[in-house]
Amino acid sequence: MARTANPKTKRQKNNPSSAGKLKLIIQIPCYNEEESLPVTLKYLPKKLEGFAKVEWLIIDDGSTDKTIETAKSLGVDHIVRFKKNKGLAAAFMAGLDACIRYGADVIVNTDADNQYNAEDIPALVKPILEGEADYVIGERPIFNTPHFSLHKKILQKFGSWVVRKISGTTIPDAPSGFRAISREAAMKMNVFSAYTYTIETIIQAGIKNMAITSVPIRTNEDLRPSRLLKSIPAYIKRSIVTMFRVFMIYEPFKFFLRMGILFLFSGTAIGIRYLYFWYHGSGLGHIQSVILASILITAGFQFLLTSLVVDLISVNRKIMEDTQFMVRRLEADLKKQ
Repeated sequence: MARTANPKTKRQKNNPSSAGKLKLIIQIPCYNEEESLPVTLKYLPKKLEGFAKVEWLIIDDGSTDKTIETAKSLGVDHIVRFKKNKGLAAAFMAGLDACIRYGADVIVNTDADNQYNAEDIPALVKPILEGEADYVIGERPIFNTPHFSLHKKILQKFGSWVVRKISGTTIPDAPSGFRAISREAAMKMNVFSAYTYTIETIIQAGIKNMAITSVPIRTNEDLRPSRLLKSIPAYIKRSIVTMFRVFMIYEPFKFFLRMGILFLFSGTAIGIRYLYFWYHGSGLGHIQSVILASILITAGFQFLLTSLVVDLISVNRKIMEDTQFMVRRLEADLKKQ
């Protein structure tokens, strides 16, 4: 069953008469995928119910093999090329920008290693076509996937739980790269991480109150080892940094406010403790408590003042993001005409 994080943001259902005029672009970030790309493209649809056009786009992330030549020979419609490797997050965003320029109404993102079953694309785009969501995440059967190791299964489940808590969504499989995105949602996306887009975009969607949901999807046999999960400690470290950074970008007021309250409460408690000893005639033996209480209370007030400053900065960022969205939509609409 699909899980909708923000039911209040449901859009009106698309007009059936316009459904056949829509364009779907399937984007695939690639880095040295000469061998796996033919397998992936073999199963991608060129026609899909509800869409007048279905096109393929690859983002070549500085490949040193024949990825581009292979893509061209297999009928890829659009190619975005980086001269050097910039990482999965940059490739994802470059793909979204290109898909918008080429007039996509819906964008599907999939991996070049054929991890995701292409037959599930209709289920992935269905919530968008029916106006139920703007962002759809494919939920893999993680514990029923044989080529996933036990530690990878546990790590991804725990990581998804943390993302749900931070983002306020109900997405059960945060690292999944099999996603469908509406044109409007794609215009609102901004990825700051150089590592991966999966966690950051879900947190953004939750904080921005987008209509985000998930649908069960199937996976295929493993063609190659994951390039993101090279080592568990490195993956955990990068994921934590990404989540903290995104939270600080979008919810700085909450962080500094909570820190301010914590320091003030701690300082006040220590101060009251000192007053208790002072009242009973042993205050001189606890003078260090006065020093510590003063430090904590001062720090608490500084955190509270900082929360006000970052809140003003956050408001300014939201205004800039709204302006960016309007510019993107205007440019895209002009190019689509």
